Amino acid sequence: MENQTSRYGLTIVVPVYNEEDNIANLCCRLGDYLPKAACGACVLMVDDGSTDNSLPLIKEECGRRPDFHYISLAKNSGLSAAMKAGIDHTTTEYVGYIDADLQTDPEDFNLLLEHIADHELVTGIRANRKDSLFKKLQSKIANSFRRMMTGDGVQDTGCPLKVMHTANAKKIPFFTGLHRFLPAMILMQGGRIKQVAVRHYPRTAGVSKYHLWNRLKGPFLDCFAYRWMKKRYIDYNVKSKG
Repeated sequence: MENQTSRYGLTIVVPVYNEEDNIANLCCRLGDYLPKAACGACVLMVDDGSTDNSLPLIKEECGRRPDFHYISLAKNSGLSAAMKAGIDHTTTEYVGYIDADLQTDPEDFNLLLEHIADHELVTGIRANRKDSLFKKLQSKIANSFRRMMTGDGVQDTGCPLKVMHTANAKKIPFFTGLHRFLPAMILMQGGRIKQVAVRHYPRTAGVSKYHLWNRLKGPFLDCFAYRWMKKRYIDYNVKSKG
């Protein structure tokens, strides 16, 4: 099915990997939000090579929901690759991101959209986070180290609720793990970021894809990759052409 996102103002990218137990509720919640969206919005689901029944369920939902579209990656490539694929296939002015686990509320996109005209990226901060103490400790350590290395000042870079100007998002040089550095990459372009408190819920279905090893080691190594890239980042704007 051809992606028709150009008919909207916002595309909500939803990376999906083995979330068959969440698909029906996810699409219901997103479908309920779309008529209430602060600007015309559609959903672009990105199946990241799921090995369960996620893709057939996604196809079924998109087949009966006119504002839902999907792409399917040939193999599991990771969250950063799924996000990049979604951004690459987006043609709207704004692009949003939400996880398929429904630990954040689609309706909170409207809180972010209030500020998107004046900021290149608006990101959520998970208020009253409903995760285990151990998981919150891991995130706190990772966030503190990342802030020290990047200087982006973002309190909760792991919050899976963000809105960006699509033009800026397409300029981000993605590589594995860089989904944690979206605010830092926008700042590197000279963009402005805004942080907004959003709701957070416990996971009720499916299994988290993150654990101690990839929640701490990955961000630690990626910080050095970001520092290396920042020194070599190329950015330009065309003044005129003929």
